[in-house]
Amino acid sequence: MTGSRMKAFALALAGGSMMALSACGGEADVAEAAPEGVIEGVTIENARMVLAPVEGNPAAIYFDFAYDGDRSFSLGRVEVEGAASAMMHQYGEYDFKVQMMEALPIPVTKGTKVEFKPGDLHVMAMEPSPDLKPGGTTKVTLTVSGGNKHIFDAEIRAAGEER
Repeated sequence: MTGSRMKAFALALAGGSMMALSACGGEADVAEAAPEGVIEGVTIENARMVLAPVEGNPAAIYFDFAYDGDRSFSLGRVEVEGAASAMMHQYGEYDFKVQMMEALPIPVTKGTKVEFKPGDLHVMAMEPSPDLKPGGTTKVTLTVSGGNKHIFDAEIRAAGEER
């Protein structure tokens, strides 16, 4: 084939492909992905950060976590906007004393419900910024195995308010 015949053939082939696609009813169905920062099936309720009585001391974050999705994962890391660092804590016994310690990753499957509550599993926000004030909100980011993130707002409460 000559150069001009090859161009004509290529154009005809491309045009035919376009007509075939349009004859099938238009655009292909595309499954909608969850928005960035949302893990499909995760529900967070009652999220709140309780500031310490002494400014600069760690704040505690509590919330109710539920999962109704189909993929299993584990909760492993947490970040809190306005804090130098954050970690999941729980109470356990060590050396015959009950004390606070970093929590192990939490396995999550369909139907899992976890309460992050006072005296039990909770998030500690270390070195909270003085900009975090009662009545405001801060963003909490849970990172799960595989690297997906779920971001939610937590209401900021003063020390002494209902936890």
